[in-house]
Amino acid sequence: MTTHSSLETLTHQISAMLDMQHAMNSKVHPEWFEQGFQWYRAIWVECAEMLDHYGWKWWKHQQPDMDQVQLELVDIFHFGLSCKIIENSDFQTIATEMASAMQRPALGGDFKETLELLAAHALNTKQFDVASFAGCLEQCGMSADALYRSYVGKNSLNFFRQDHGYKDGTYLKVWNGREDNEYLVDIINRLDSSASDFKDQVYKALEEAYPK
Repeated sequence: MTTHSSLETLTHQISAMLDMQHAMNSKVHPEWFEQGFQWYRAIWVECAEMLDHYGWKWWKHQQPDMDQVQLELVDIFHFGLSCKIIENSDFQTIATEMASAMQRPALGGDFKETLELLAAHALNTKQFDVASFAGCLEQCGMSADALYRSYVGKNSLNFFRQDHGYKDGTYLKVWNGREDNEYLVDIINRLDSSASDFKDQVYKALEEAYPK
């Protein structure tokens, strides 16, 4: 049973991620809200890509790549948040509703079936099903806190790339022999994700690590 404090924490985390998603979408296109982007389509396409990483072909040996599966789930959450913002501009209401839904995960017989619930909902309703997404998290062993850390990290890195020449091609993706994503993993694992300025700390740590 989830305690009130953990539900409160989850609501706070989702609210923060909604703000970050809106900011990132606005950086890509200032008028993104009016563009009619098909976020639901991005969700089901990502589900199909994720299934290949997890493995579903009975005629060959496949080993689930859970690290890649979890990365794909974070990407889907970006699109899911965007779907929710389009439906309702009141971020606090969205966060409260999403946090409540995440406490009641919808589960298929296994991860593949739960993923299909998520994809089917996107196809049939053109919306994001938080409950089946939460079911995917549960069945692939990813906690809400891990989702938050990974989401904030990826969002911060995306902003950092944009601010350091990603568009004009001057950004360095390899830092002293390691890709920026590798630095990011180290950074988010050593910082306290419950800190109110977690995102700012991630961005500052990226600046400190970036080759001068």
